[in-house]
Amino acid sequence: MPTLALIRHGQSQWNLENRFTGWVDVNLTAEGEAQARKSGALLKASGVAFSQAYTSLQTRAIRTLWLTLEGMDACWLPEEKSWRLNERHYGALTGLNKAETVAKHGDAQVTIWRRSYDTPPPALERDSPYHPANDARYAGVPAEELPATESLKTTLERVLPYWEGTIAPTLTSGANVMIAAHGNSLRAIVKHLFGLSEDEIVHVEIPTGNPLLIELDDALRPVTARYLDAERAQKLPGA
Repeated sequence: MPTLALIRHGQSQWNLENRFTGWVDVNLTAEGEAQARKSGALLKASGVAFSQAYTSLQTRAIRTLWLTLEGMDACWLPEEKSWRLNERHYGALTGLNKAETVAKHGDAQVTIWRRSYDTPPPALERDSPYHPANDARYAGVPAEELPATESLKTTLERVLPYWEGTIAPTLTSGANVMIAAHGNSLRAIVKHLFGLSEDEIVHVEIPTGNPLLIELDDALRPVTARYLDAERAQKLPGA
């Protein structure tokens, strides 16, 4: 049976500052680096031999992968990056302090933007420095595919083609796979894998820097799932 490890990046600077990050390229804090290294130690101790790693085009996820691989003594592991594994785009909320946004718009509205399945925040203006069209790393992505805002639903729609076209075939071949990505792109994968409803997925939270190890059957249905750092574990999907 193939094994999949999902790793949410370690704490970032904007996590620490309580700001909406989305597609902004923010680096890890010292705590985030430590979480990534611990992820590597935990995965090494699991005894699973991984064959392939995937990550997004965002520095906090890429460096989480690299530090995790370093902790596993597996820096040689092949890796592939894709914008489709990026964090959910928070639209016009990008860069704003979350507490200040609640004070301005009200807790109920911000909760809808943050936690509902299919209601995105207001779109980001095209001339914003945070718009992905103004970032060179996305020059090869068709303009109509670059988001100006996303809900979890549209994040799943963006992630799923990469899952089905690239990651799933690797797992089906029998390889064990690691994905270092973001809270919402990983929640999208979790919703798909575990067959969660729209209501169930909004209650799923994936902790930073704590690998979720999932054993899959030949049809890529989860057989077992566990967080490797039990002290920082969240409720398992579907539990």
